Amino acid sequence: MSPALNYGQQALEGFKAFRTPGDPGRIVLFRPNLNAIRFQHSSIVLSMPPVPVEMFLRACRAAVALNANYVPPYESGGALYVRPQLYGTSAHLGLSAPSEYTFCVFVVPTTCAHLGTQPVKALILDDFDRAAPKGTGHAKVGGNYAPVIRWSDKARAEGFGITLHLDSVHHKEVDEFSSCAFIGVHSQGDSNITLVVPDSRCTIDSVTSDSVQHIAQQLGWKVEKRPVDYKELPSFSEVLGVGTSVVLIPIKSITRRSITQGMPSTPRLQVEAESEIITYLSEEQNKGGLVFSTLLNQLSAIQRGKAYDEFGWLFTVHEEDRNI
Repeated sequence: MSPALNYGQQALEGFKAFRTPGDPGRIVLFRPNLNAIRFQHSSIVLSMPPVPVEMFLRACRAAVALNANYVPPYESGGALYVRPQLYGTSAHLGLSAPSEYTFCVFVVPTTCAHLGTQPVKALILDDFDRAAPKGTGHAKVGGNYAPVIRWSDKARAEGFGITLHLDSVHHKEVDEFSSCAFIGVHSQGDSNITLVVPDSRCTIDSVTSDSVQHIAQQLGWKVEKRPVDYKELPSFSEVLGVGTSVVLIPIKSITRRSITQGMPSTPRLQVEAESEIITYLSEEQNKGGLVFSTLLNQLSAIQRGKAYDEFGWLFTVHEEDRNI
């Protein structure tokens, strides 16, 4: 009877806790303050009262501290995934605000999620729109994810490891991948590198993407946040998927089957049976490019406490955090 089950009134978050080098090493959370702010935004979008940031952080610290034995050792490359949730739970059939909401935090150990060691092929979904322009695409809510599962499963069965969404109005601009954010790379030599991040109102604010952008700027690279036209895709030297689960993943190619207007011929573009295929890595290449590997190594080193945290992104979990 709850609004969460009947009407999808629920919001969620996701980030990781890591164990740093040493015996046993510290336990740290990666930028949970940004997740707290995003969680508030999603809650408001779903007509729920936002959880105070301090309450969010205390609850997450407590959940991790109480399950400290499940945080994988540094050497394993694993992490403890943290999943905060908020949902309407009172017995309530009417389409109005319920009298009760439940905020909870679950944790689960995860193995190394560096799918980035293996590039994947992407398929553009032209037959399904992830989010309406003035809808809930900018909130992290279950309703944005469940409908795409069957499309992702179908694509996976056809050899595509990830699916990509264009804007819902014109299908001309890149939004994001179904499971993570999109970053394009323009590279003219090792020192002249630009990351291009789609500026869309239909996507969530990715913590991982924001982190990668900071690292890129620290390296002296440029970052552009702007609309990304589909026709710009062949000009990128690399394309990356970035998110909490995958961290970074290199894209081998992007395929589009619904060609309404063909693109000019380029070395990366191939047309087969009414499909356009943009290739970034050949079939023989089984790892990502220079930009991918540099960003992955830098980000992972910070997350796991191997490198100095000059950005102040790590929140240490202490024994006393068990006492919420």
